[in-house]
Amino acid sequence: MSASASVSGFALKDALFAYVVVAIALLLGRLIRQNIPVLKALFIPSSIVAGALLLVLGPEILGRIVSDASPAAGGAFPEAMRLVWRQSPGVFINVVFAALFLGETIPRPRDIWQKAAPQVAFGQILAWGQYVIGMLLTIAVLVPVFKMSPIAGALIEIAFEGGHGTAAGMADTFVQLGFEEGGDLALGLATVGIVSGIVVGIILANWGRSKGFVAAQSGAKQVAEIAGEVEKAADLVDELEAEENVPIGPVHHAEHPDTIARRERLNRDLLIDPISLNVGFVGLAIALGWVLLQLLGQLEALTWGRTGFAIAAYVPLFPMALIGGIILQVAMVRLRLDALVERPLMERIAGIALDATIVTALASLSLAAIGSNLAPFFLLAIVGIVWNVFAFVVIAPRVLPTYWFERGLGDLGQSMGVTATGILLLRMVDPDNESGAFESFAYKQLFFEPIVGGGLFTAAAPALIDKFGAVGMLVLTSVLLVAWLAFGLVNFRKLQPGQPS
Repeated sequence: MSASASVSGFALKDALFAYVVVAIALLLGRLIRQNIPVLKALFIPSSIVAGALLLVLGPEILGRIVSDASPAAGGAFPEAMRLVWRQSPGVFINVVFAALFLGETIPRPRDIWQKAAPQVAFGQILAWGQYVIGMLLTIAVLVPVFKMSPIAGALIEIAFEGGHGTAAGMADTFVQLGFEEGGDLALGLATVGIVSGIVVGIILANWGRSKGFVAAQSGAKQVAEIAGEVEKAADLVDELEAEENVPIGPVHHAEHPDTIARRERLNRDLLIDPISLNVGFVGLAIALGWVLLQLLGQLEALTWGRTGFAIAAYVPLFPMALIGGIILQVAMVRLRLDALVERPLMERIAGIALDATIVTALASLSLAAIGSNLAPFFLLAIVGIVWNVFAFVVIAPRVLPTYWFERGLGDLGQSMGVTATGILLLRMVDPDNESGAFESFAYKQLFFEPIVGGGLFTAAAPALIDKFGAVGMLVLTSVLLVAWLAFGLVNFRKLQPGQPS
């Protein structure tokens, strides 16, 4: 073995074949998903199916079924390949977050806020509420009864709002803080979130139709057509096949001819493939994020770090890469070089990275960690689902002044799974976008993702709990929940007299 291989634990050839297997698994996952109706109906991404397939063929399932004398006693894959997979999620998630806003047209924050303020308020209420109920459950049950780490109180938000990518990206942070099973529990909860988001969303969509809450006429007709039938929901999912890795930035519009002309002029003598160029911009965004993270560490060392409070060391790179991407995009616009960044290519780059993150994270999932914490796992899942449904039914009508059902259902889907789940549910009740919810839903992300759902607070939450304890975290998140709830109620009354949000 070469020196480089001995340092990393695997050779470059091991990485090549590890990703060859991932690519084949994605093809098989797609085939399986397309031929099993329930997987289509529940909008399970092919990457999750592929990751589950590799998990079944690994040491956690196949390795436990066969005899110790069998060549497959350690699973169908060599240890070097599994080592590549274990290290991959923490790498590829940086690419996903760096590309989120690259190539997007980012309007002025004031303009976005005026349009999306109610949606921002409801999304923040959902997120902070997930922390509050998670901390309450942890303080009352998980710590005293099951002797779990208090950090378990952050798992609902990390898994439900953040999804598989964030859960995978946080694995190293959990290990650093002594909560080794946290990453596996978060990945399991993220899977529960996606499935329950679709099932609960379909049930609520039909309930809303029967109660007359679906204001969009096309939505009422659409819901009536699928009325409780999972197979018909699958037909709607088919329309979203191209959006399995839906970006979370502002709504996309056709490119202006001037932008296309500027791109052609700028690309004329570059002699570089457009994909390579855009990968370069992703790399630059990640590098900016790394610099920001180092600056945060230096700031901490000079200020609050002197008291012994350390948080920067536990913040992963990916939320800083997101901020690096926003900074780079703004700079490119100011320099009139933004035409070089092609949003469709960014979506494909991020999509590949997200697939790699999910597949490798699930392939290296420890079922033993979930099995030994099965009761806490189900308790976290149940209270998370109950909170989201409660917030949708009780709070959404009081903070969303127009089309509350359609707008709230989109946020519910996102808060229990992924952005694509929210868009799917929105299309169920408002396929023609009569409510304007799609644009507000997208603009909301600019005030949402940098903080929660994989943002800075999500990344810092485990370290904050470790430092201040479960009670301190409960107090902090409760204050934030009440503040956003108060803002949502006041803003609702302000907008109620007449103007659409």
